[in-house]
This record gives sequence, structure tokens and C-alpha cells, in this order.
Amino acid sequence: MLTKRPDRLSALIQRFRVEAKMQTMAVRDVPDDSGPRRAPNLFVVGRDRLQILRDGLPSFDCEGPMVVFFPRGAPPDLEIRSDDPASDYVCASVDTGGDANPIALALPDAVAVTLNEAHSLQAVTDLLLDEALSPRCGGSAVIDRLCEILVIRLLRHLIEGDEAKVGLIAGLAHPNLSLAIVAIHDRPNKTWRLEDLAGLAAMSRTHFANTFRDVVGVTPGEYLSNWRLTLARMEIAKGTSVKVAAKKVGFASAASLSRAFSRRFGRSPRNEFARLYQSKSA
Repeated sequence: MLTKRPDRLSALIQRFRVEAKMQTMAVRDVPDDSGPRRAPNLFVVGRDRLQILRDGLPSFDCEGPMVVFFPRGAPPDLEIRSDDPASDYVCASVDTGGDANPIALALPDAVAVTLNEAHSLQAVTDLLLDEALSPRCGGSAVIDRLCEILVIRLLRHLIEGDEAKVGLIAGLAHPNLSLAIVAIHDRPNKTWRLEDLAGLAAMSRTHFANTFRDVVGVTPGEYLSNWRLTLARMEIAKGTSVKVAAKKVGFASAASLSRAFSRRFGRSPRNEFARLYQSKSA
């Protein structure tokens, strides 16, 4: 009997919404009438040859269909070169929730996938390029949504491809550890014990703890604490009180959250909220 695999992405996507906006290479991180604009960090290349260059770092020489994604934002010195000015490629700025998103932090600085080897991605990119090269009513909105779908499918491809050796992607790709990680993501406020998580992973406590550390790079307790603090930081940014945030994410009290928060981020939750409020008001 086949066991259904857990949904390893939905809890993350619900917390850290993927938002995309089609851009041109002329766009940089400067404000306009509609607010800040971000440099493109997602590139979908069609049949033509395209070079994506980064000063002092390996470049991507794209021949044929390919997706290149910079999860934490495009390098400031990014440059595109093409033999044909009419090359069929699309670029977009994609926000996956900023520095708080653990899956974006777990990815390498740049991800490149040849579409001939990833048919689930090519099904989306074919539609995307068709919309971009044959403009129609509502095309911009369609392209933005397709870029968001593409990034989600790209994350799925990386997890299912089992390419990462250490980190969250590797943990989500692991058939046993993923069960415990998804449970942590879904129910951060539960009083998780090591034996509970090991039981979900169908492993002994010792084997689970050692495997989790080797694959994810931190202990189960550290991962749980980091996830709770990440969620608490998001709650505090929305104006949620420390007491309510502590209860929502699984800390025993506001005081225990404040202590852990200060150790992790170097400032108290109160100072964090003041910092975020000032940056939004500037």
C-alpha cells in the first residue's frame, strides 16, 4: 500500500506568500509612483542564447530553454547579454517573503534548471513565454501569476529532485524527516517532544536526532525554536503583542519569547517593532 507523502510546501507558502512582477533589466531598486521596484531575479529563457553575468562570479550561459532564479534577490552587478535584441526571455522580480523565509535562505544564491530536464516547469514556461511574446488583454497579470506558479513548481522540483545535501531542502526531501518538519511547520504551538517528532518520522530518538542534525544542519530543538522565532517576528511586525505572539507560536510566556528573541536577533521584540515602524514611516 502506498503512503501518501505530506504536503511539504503549503505551510511555507501560506506564511511566506510568493509575489512576482514582470520587469525589464532597466529596473533597479528605486521607488516610483507605485512604490519600491525590485531588480529582476527570475529569468525564463526560451530558444535563444542568453548570458546572465555576475561580476566576479560564475555566469550562466543559457542555450535553449532554462530558468535562472536568485532566491535572495538579484546581484547588484547583474548583466544580460544576448546575440539577438529580440531574444525570447522574460524576467521578473519575485519576493518570497524576504530574509524571514527559511526555504529561500536554504537555497543557494543562484538556481539554474534546464527545462528539457524538468517538464513540469516547461509546461508553465511555455505559457509564460507565449503570453510575453504575444501581448493580449490582461497579459501582464497573467505573466505575474505564471511567474509565481513557476517559482512554486521550481521549489517542488528542487525538493523532489533530492539535490541538496544539507539544509531545509534536504530535510524536506528526506522521506522520514519531512514528516516531522511538516508537523513543526503546521503546528508550531504544539509542545513538541523529541520522542513525538521521532515517532512521526518512524525513527528511534537517537537515530532521528542524529539524522536530523546531519541532514538539516541543526538539531530538532534548534529548528523548532528558529521556526517559532521566525513566526513570532512576523507577528510582531504586524503589531501583535508579545504575549499573544508567544501563545500563537508556542512559547511558554511573553518573557521566554522576549529572551529567545533578543538572543536570536540582538534586540527585544519592542525594539524590533519600533525599528520596523520607523523604516516603514521613512
